[in-house]
Amino acid sequence: MKSPARMILAAGCAIGLLSAPTAAWSAEQPTSAAKPTSTPKPTATPKPTATPAPKAKAKPVDCTKVKCIALTFDDGPGKYADKLLDTLKKHGAKATFFLEGQYVKSRPAFAKRMVVEGHDIGNHSYTHPKFTESPVEKIREELQRTQDIVKKVTGRYPATIRPPYGLLDDDTKTVATEMKMPIVLWNGGSRDWATKNEKAIYDEVLKNAKRDGVILMHDWVTQTVTVMPKLLTELKRRGYHVVAVSSLPGAKNLKPGDVYPPGAAEDKDLTSDSPTEDQNAPVESPTDGG
Repeated sequence: MKSPARMILAAGCAIGLLSAPTAAWSAEQPTSAAKPTSTPKPTATPKPTATPAPKAKAKPVDCTKVKCIALTFDDGPGKYADKLLDTLKKHGAKATFFLEGQYVKSRPAFAKRMVVEGHDIGNHSYTHPKFTESPVEKIREELQRTQDIVKKVTGRYPATIRPPYGLLDDDTKTVATEMKMPIVLWNGGSRDWATKNEKAIYDEVLKNAKRDGVILMHDWVTQTVTVMPKLLTELKRRGYHVVAVSSLPGAKNLKPGDVYPPGAAEDKDLTSDSPTEDQNAPVESPTDGG
């Protein structure tokens, strides 16, 4: 029988052997103890940002209650239409642009911007021929080509027609009726195409300004675009709201083939407001950029 002392010694050796790691397990351990990683501090919860309130849309002008005037621009989009649009936007004014299909094709961005910014667009033919010297088939083709290119570029069809030079006859009215579009002329001019002088344009427009008036201008005349800030400021001082033709009371219920303003078709003096001779017509190439 083993002595108690020898049994205690044997038990201690056994415990020591059991507690010693094997060589293989030791080789799999890192040679140095890894530093304990610090517990990341909780990040502060970001404060929710306030959602900006949507801008209130400007209320439509009620021209039955306030004094309105419509500035209209032919032969566009002209080379300076972007600057004109900048000015109109700054002054909170709306206009009506009677577009030529050939210039819509060469300056599509300008035409698209006119629609996006809430201006009226009308059809002013594709190549600006005199409708009174054109067969009905030519009139129809000129207007339809412009309808198609404007819709392609802007997503919207022109709603009205202004014949080149303001010249119209029964054939023009027939085609306008077929296309379900009224005809818009004017009852005051600027003669900007003739004078190309800022003071003369400014004076002529103010001389012809009247309540619910429709003024003829051109956005390819650089002096017209340059004088526009001064002109809009003065019109506002005189109590006018500058609006698109569609906002005028008399234009609300026009039927296909109707001519607006009333009596404009019979006013022989209006032809002096528009360049009716070929040598005085605007000279621009459809590919001159913009």
